[in-house]
Amino acid sequence: MSEKRKIQLTGGSTYIVSLPIIWVRQNGLSAGDTVSLTVKSDRSLTVTADSKAEEKVHRSVVEISLSGDLEDDFRTLVSNYLAGCDIMKIVSPAGFTAAERKFLRDAARKRLMGIEIVEESGNELVLQSLLNYQEISIRKSLDSMDRIISSMLEDVLRALEEHDIDLAKDVIQRDDDVDRFYLLIVRQLRAALDNPFMAQKIGIAQPKDCLGYRIVSKSMEHVGDHVHRIAANVVEMDCLVESNDEIFGLGRLAYGLFRDSVEAIQGYDLLFANTIIKNSKKLSNMAALICIRECGQGSSKGEHKRNILESLQRIAEYSADIAEISLNMNSKELKDMSL
Repeated sequence: MSEKRKIQLTGGSTYIVSLPIIWVRQNGLSAGDTVSLTVKSDRSLTVTADSKAEEKVHRSVVEISLSGDLEDDFRTLVSNYLAGCDIMKIVSPAGFTAAERKFLRDAARKRLMGIEIVEESGNELVLQSLLNYQEISIRKSLDSMDRIISSMLEDVLRALEEHDIDLAKDVIQRDDDVDRFYLLIVRQLRAALDNPFMAQKIGIAQPKDCLGYRIVSKSMEHVGDHVHRIAANVVEMDCLVESNDEIFGLGRLAYGLFRDSVEAIQGYDLLFANTIIKNSKKLSNMAALICIRECGQGSSKGEHKRNILESLQRIAEYSADIAEISLNMNSKELKDMSL
């Protein structure tokens, strides 16, 4: 909705505009409260409610479905978490079984950042977000994802070379941390779209950047999934891969592409981003050729090697996607350069 309001002059030198009453009530404001005014580069003005709107605690109630599928119920809980709910009550009219209670408790702590169980009863579980995500910049969240995924990639290549099953299993467990940061970033971005003041606090200059960060974080999460897949294949393999195998060169190249793609987000560099995209295509072609040459049908080792090569290809492709998004997100610099 848009409304036209007349600019009024008061005191001889002060211009004022009245605020829509519906907006004031929705944000719980009253006389004496303050709002923040942000002048945008397109000459528009954003009015954001201060303290009271920020301090509001968002609550939700999730009722256990009759389907009996706890993953379905947990997905509903995740949707409430992403929507910015601070306190979520899970209700089971028939009461929780011990297995249901354990699943929900473990899944919430394992897969949602900053969530803890604060109250329990026979038919209720109350979860609360204890993490002030408004104080964490979006860059810091992405950097944390980057560090975890990079360490996973390094370790999974070492686990493959040394056939270290314990290290591969540790890599698999770390993928949960990647997923937690991914969901935290989505929660931050949704809050930023709803609240320009929140966007400023977490370092988002323009609303359009939310889409770019959303795609980047999802691509990073996919990279973590494929590192997980490589580690799972290492666990299942029953023999050692020779140290001079070409797969290790591809693994190091994939690692470098991923690190470079995350670095590319920091600013506009046409040559750097295009180099990442070109090298991604080279890796994909090399992996395909190796797979045709060495991954014979019916061989257990060949099947695992094919899976690993496919995951390295996908890691390279997601890295190229991140590099391409870095160009789109920094298009302002491209416009300035063309002036």
